[in-house]
Amino acid sequence: MSELTRPDKRQAQELRPITFDIGIAPHASGSVLIGFGNTRVICAATIDNNRPRWMQQQNKEGGWITAEYSMLPYSTLDRKTRDISRGKADGRTVEIQRLIGRSLRAIADLSKLPGSSLWIDCDVLQADGGTRCASITGAYIAARLAVEKYLKTGQLTENPLTDSIAAVSVGIYKDCEITDLNYLEDRDATVDFNVVMTGQGKFVELQGSGEEASFSQEQLDALISLARKGIEDITEKQNLLIKEALDAE
Repeated sequence: MSELTRPDKRQAQELRPITFDIGIAPHASGSVLIGFGNTRVICAATIDNNRPRWMQQQNKEGGWITAEYSMLPYSTLDRKTRDISRGKADGRTVEIQRLIGRSLRAIADLSKLPGSSLWIDCDVLQADGGTRCASITGAYIAARLAVEKYLKTGQLTENPLTDSIAAVSVGIYKDCEITDLNYLEDRDATVDFNVVMTGQGKFVELQGSGEEASFSQEQLDALISLARKGIEDITEKQNLLIKEALDAE
């Protein structure tokens, strides 16, 4: 790994400061305002007694987990038009909300959500790179807090979440492998990956490509190693936060 000065002076393997503010949306069953540096996302979880129509039509048992994602108009330097103003969600929005849903379902036993849907809403307040990774990481916290609430009230009898989930970006910037890219790094990176992993260290999804560039097996291995270490650190922070939140109740 070559020497590099990053825009915010971090080391190549160093995450941005990660912050959490739980209970940010009091009407949700579980919520958190998560910050990856200057990227900030509200993640909120709600369980309702409805399931997708296709599950009912196919007589599928259990429940479902799904997500919605949006970037608020003031989350970027130039105002971003709301999806509702365009009449439909753009391709990036659809891709990210599907990724969030897939990630949560990968660590869930849907049979323990009988007749119910767990909704995850992720709203980006401020975007500085890595919004999908922050959304996935915060979505798990919100979901876990919601599940704990429903277990206490008896609306759920078993915890459907079998593991934790977190995500981080890695990439090659100025010929150096780095982790947790901010906007400037993401913009100029020649290779960009988003990695989603469980708390037990299993991969859920790898999204990566060269931006008009190619990369070697050695570079790929270095990126995966960076992502694994970053997600281990994030998972530790998630677990500590959830423990403190539950102990405080």
